[in-house]
Amino acid sequence: MHLTIHLLASQKKAGKSPRESKTEMTLFMLPSDANPMGNVFGGTILKHVDLVAGIVAKRHARNTNCVTASIDRMTFLKPVYIGHALILSALLNYVRKSSMEIEVAIESENLDNGTRVRTGTAFVTMVALDENGRPTKVPALLLETPEDRRRFKEGEARMLARLKEAGRI
Repeated sequence: MHLTIHLLASQKKAGKSPRESKTEMTLFMLPSDANPMGNVFGGTILKHVDLVAGIVAKRHARNTNCVTASIDRMTFLKPVYIGHALILSALLNYVRKSSMEIEVAIESENLDNGTRVRTGTAFVTMVALDENGRPTKVPALLLETPEDRRRFKEGEARMLARLKEAGRI
């Protein structure tokens, strides 16, 4: 019993839970963010997806430079309009050695009536780099819930598919 408690305590120091790096960001969409019809540019949304994923990666890896390796998939389900809030919720799904998969859920909120709509999803792979620009090890991901384990397993499958596609395995 004592050995088990000691092992769990040391594991906690070596890793972090997905909740420790979770990030939500809300932005007001302005005319400069959109086309003449009032639809927010996909590139504007992508910029903020990249930013929020970077915050998650940095919170997890801490003393490293975290860079975007890929955006696996970006799905635009519905438009975001001028005057609405863009809400990005980002959570770490999977950690390999130096790479991390972050899922970003994208919502739009009509601030006049409070209606929220899921407008997209993105999977972003970030890599932690050391002071010499080389990939460096990041903390393990502590899986505390069945949902954590499911997201990790799905993230691992996506990561392996990306590596296979790139000819790295």
